[in-house]
Amino acid sequence: MTDLYNEECDQITLTLEDGSDLVCDVISVFPVKDKNYIALLPSNDDPDAEIFLYRFIENGEEIELENIEDDEEFDMVSDAFDELLDAAEFDEMVGEELEDEE
Repeated sequence: MTDLYNEECDQITLTLEDGSDLVCDVISVFPVKDKNYIALLPSNDDPDAEIFLYRFIENGEEIELENIEDDEEFDMVSDAFDELLDAAEFDEMVGEELEDEE
């Protein structure tokens, strides 16, 4: 599993339905049950940008992103990602408290 967003994050370029390209930062790659998923955030500095969630498959050097078509699967992946964000926020808060104590 990769760390949540950091300054040296990887980027992926998505080709949208209209043929345009959208460069996204990789926020996290995380497992849910027996599959891996990826969370992407457009790197265009739009404060209202949505996070994209895809099924993530590694084939050697190549990666493949698959849309999550099933609502139940998407809800499960979305919940898992929310838990990752909550854990990262908690870790950040605890880290700041420890720094303040020093």
